[in-house]
Amino acid sequence: MEPIILAYIGVGLMIGLAGIGSAFGVTIGGNAAVGAMKKNEDAFGNYLILSALPGTQGLYGFMGYFILSGFLVPDITWTTAAAIFGAGLALGTVGLLSAIRQGQVCANGIAAIGSGYNVFGKTMILAVFPELYAIIAFAATFMISGAL
Repeated sequence: MEPIILAYIGVGLMIGLAGIGSAFGVTIGGNAAVGAMKKNEDAFGNYLILSALPGTQGLYGFMGYFILSGFLVPDITWTTAAAIFGAGLALGTVGLLSAIRQGQVCANGIAAIGSGYNVFGKTMILAVFPELYAIIAFAATFMISGAL
């Protein structure tokens, strides 16, 4: 196997896993929003924002590609390929899990808003915590690219 293949596998995992997590996260929020609209249709704007929030992890995976794409050259070394693979696996896995968990936090907030509670701001604050770990993984990818 050539080292470029390992690097591309890492990039594929980074984009794919983070994207899958976002797809699950926004679906979890969207499902809760549909149920909440049956009770309180007027809060659609709040539902929309909370449902969309887990989509950012997929963007972090995509941005990670742009950070690392300059190193994807035919004569890449095994060390660089392994670093890209590791960064991709880390960002992809963290993006996958944090997006799903963020979607669950947002869904609970959406259900509460649908029931008449004024918890939009507090839900946003709580939903930032799973997002923080995706940001840290993205920052680590950036730092790895700087070390290459």
